[in-house]
Amino acid sequence: MSSHENDNESWKRDFPIKKQDASLISRRDFAKFLTFISGGLMLGSGVIAAEALLFPHKTSDAEHFVCKPEDIPVGGTRSFVIQGSSTPYLMIHLENGSFHAYEQKCTHLSCAVFYAKGTGKIACPCHEGFFNAETGAVLAGPPPRALPKLEVLTKADGLYVREFRKA
Repeated sequence: MSSHENDNESWKRDFPIKKQDASLISRRDFAKFLTFISGGLMLGSGVIAAEALLFPHKTSDAEHFVCKPEDIPVGGTRSFVIQGSSTPYLMIHLENGSFHAYEQKCTHLSCAVFYAKGTGKIACPCHEGFFNAETGAVLAGPPPRALPKLEVLTKADGLYVREFRKA
């Protein structure tokens, strides 16, 4: 017995599956599987869209205390979370003295955004997206829409936020 034949026999002992016993997937079965998965994804997307249309997000008129104006220096920020929510928000004290509050998640892939002091821009470091710090509008990069904004109310005892009322 030659060395080559011996190698062939040891391979057969390590992998004792005969070619006739191997299961193959036909193109037709693979296409059916892909169609089934695509249909499931389409149905799931439809359910999510229908839920959003039939059960819209309820806006709250509640005002939520964030901090006192002197707690945020000019050009500074403060991160906060509204009670009963897990969404992170960012309060910005712009150089012109105004306060603005936005969701702290980029509208592209939900990366955390930050205020670039002195630029008037909110930056997303993940994909170089930029937003206007006064309006939340997209200035550059891949974000598809503006940052969700909260209404900032200045009262005697501090800064409060609430969701914008839709007219």
